[in-house]
Amino acid sequence: MSSSAKPSQPLALKAASKVWFSISLRTFGGPAGQIALMHDELVEKRRWIGEERFLHALSFCTLLPGPEAQQLAIYLGWLLNGTTGGLIAGTLFVLPGYVALMVLSAIYAQWGETVGVAAVFAGLGPAVLAIVAQALWRMGKRALRNNFLWAMSLSSFLALIAFNVPFPVVVAGAALTGLIANKRNPQWFEKTSAGVSEQEVEPLIADEALHGERATLTGSVKVLVFGLLLWALPVVIAMIAFGRNHVFVEQGVFFSGTAVVTFGGAYAVLSYVAQRAVGVFQWLLPGEMVNGLALAETTPGPLIMVVQFVGFLGAFRNPGDLNPWVAAFVGSTLVVWVTFVPCFLFVFLGAPHIEGLRKNRSLSAGLTAVTAAVVGVIANLSVYFAFHTLFEETHGYSWGILQTSLPDWGTFNFRSGLVTLFAAVLVFKFKRSTVQVLGACAAVGSVLYLLAH
Repeated sequence: MSSSAKPSQPLALKAASKVWFSISLRTFGGPAGQIALMHDELVEKRRWIGEERFLHALSFCTLLPGPEAQQLAIYLGWLLNGTTGGLIAGTLFVLPGYVALMVLSAIYAQWGETVGVAAVFAGLGPAVLAIVAQALWRMGKRALRNNFLWAMSLSSFLALIAFNVPFPVVVAGAALTGLIANKRNPQWFEKTSAGVSEQEVEPLIADEALHGERATLTGSVKVLVFGLLLWALPVVIAMIAFGRNHVFVEQGVFFSGTAVVTFGGAYAVLSYVAQRAVGVFQWLLPGEMVNGLALAETTPGPLIMVVQFVGFLGAFRNPGDLNPWVAAFVGSTLVVWVTFVPCFLFVFLGAPHIEGLRKNRSLSAGLTAVTAAVVGVIANLSVYFAFHTLFEETHGYSWGILQTSLPDWGTFNFRSGLVTLFAAVLVFKFKRSTVQVLGACAAVGSVLYLLAH
């Protein structure tokens, strides 16, 4: 389709909102699955966003602290419908998971672990593993277009899984490598015509119809000031109303801090949050963070939503003069607010600058290298998830500079293995949707679990 035949008017906000709502109900499977879902809906099926524009936005969001999939939704919503579109896309991305996790956290607080709940979870974990594997495969096919990008992805994977290199170092190293490589071999970052025809489809909406406001000092200052005020306001209100040492203030301050250091997603920050929440603040009992992560894995939205579970239990068990259920609702909502408001701030502040530099070949090369590295990062997270889904125990090992974790092969869970194989067949052979796979695996996993118990 020629450019002249493409719509030159922005996409209708109502139409975009309906699609974002549909996406929000299917955002299972962690960041890899969520990114793949948005790509499938917006790039392949509806052709609202081009492949290059999508990967450019993804690369930028990967550099930000916080959940990159939700930030990508904000960025793409901003591209399609400006600030309002970004607000709708980002909010809807979180809303279903917020509601679901609020209900599940209340059930957990009241009844804790039960055989019925454990039976359902026995099938959901393996299902998510297969969904993430499919998303990783699809993203790798599109992002790794040549041997150099494959090498970048493999290097990031090995750096994380074998040498325990911090995620920000991996991303910074990939960006720097891309900048240097572009000066010597710019052809590595050029798309071949064969690659475009085989893997990409031309967008139906022209580039000029997408939102791409120019960055201005006045606009940046407005976004920064307004965003910081919204971010801090609930914490300040809690401090005035309840005092500095109240659980609401402690949670607001703590999770505001984690919001700016959570590079690498939920798994990267999980150990730090668990250590502080259990050992310092005593909001959770030992081992309960894993239960919270299991709940977050089985609900739509970013996995970092596990912090809502932490906020719920922490406030429920330390309500002060409030009713425990009221405190739990307020505490978990406050935690979600201070975790996700910064995402909107970072994207709205940075997107105009990144769009202005979109044609810059050096920046594009750096971001392309980062995208390739992210495939390796997601592969590492997939291995981590597989170890903890298929095996009862894992152990850390160290040989000089090599540091890694491996499963105890004698603790292989055959039920999880069978459900994972079943999920893989549904995903790769029969191409079933995420919801269908989760439902079928929950049923099969429940039967196997109850038969074993």
